[in-house]
Amino acid sequence: MVIAAAPYIPFVFPSIPDVRCVFTTRAYGSLVLPETGEERAGAVAAREALRNSLGIAEWTELKQVHGDTFLINPEATPIAEDVFLEADGHATARKKHALCIKVADCQPILLAHPGGYIAAIHAGWRGNVLRFVQSAVASFCREYNLDPADVCAVRGPSLGYAEFINFECEWPAEFSPWYNVATRCMDLWALTRHQLGEAGLNPRNIYSLDLCTHSLNGQFFSHRRKDSGRQIGLIWVE
Repeated sequence: MVIAAAPYIPFVFPSIPDVRCVFTTRAYGSLVLPETGEERAGAVAAREALRNSLGIAEWTELKQVHGDTFLINPEATPIAEDVFLEADGHATARKKHALCIKVADCQPILLAHPGGYIAAIHAGWRGNVLRFVQSAVASFCREYNLDPADVCAVRGPSLGYAEFINFECEWPAEFSPWYNVATRCMDLWALTRHQLGEAGLNPRNIYSLDLCTHSLNGQFFSHRRKDSGRQIGLIWVE
């Protein structure tokens, strides 16, 4: 397939052409930094090559912890160094400053506003439970005085349906509409679309790349398939 051979998948919001989004694939290799050795040097080289090919001046990377901390205007992080900035979402208005989200089944959600404001959210199922999608959008809009109806969102490749055999222990009852008792699976994509709508986004402004990282394991790293690699989602204003 074409996607399998492509190192990344680009996306441009139809109404905001100066905002760019990219979701890397397994073909690009893992972009997390190993502790030491040649693998680390290779990951650093791959990161630098990606940044240079996209024309990005700098980026911010987070130490993602499946929480609900959202940062405004974070400083750039060195591309070759480990990060200690704990959060699962961030926003900026700086041009050519990319926001990075690392994933391998979790949902990378990228937000953009025509005024030049962008945000990036890491939403695993725990983030859905915490309603982080809604709180992140609220923080983004509050900081820049935005109407959420004018915000666009795209959800990148991620796990679409996930089995939860202990649903009653892990999910509040309010999430039962997205749980199929027969298959014991949550429809995470539908849930996130609902949460974005609940946050105030116009349904017409919600986009998605419906590519399941678990099902398409030859194309993406998948945590549930025990992969140690991670792909990344990036968003920036040109």
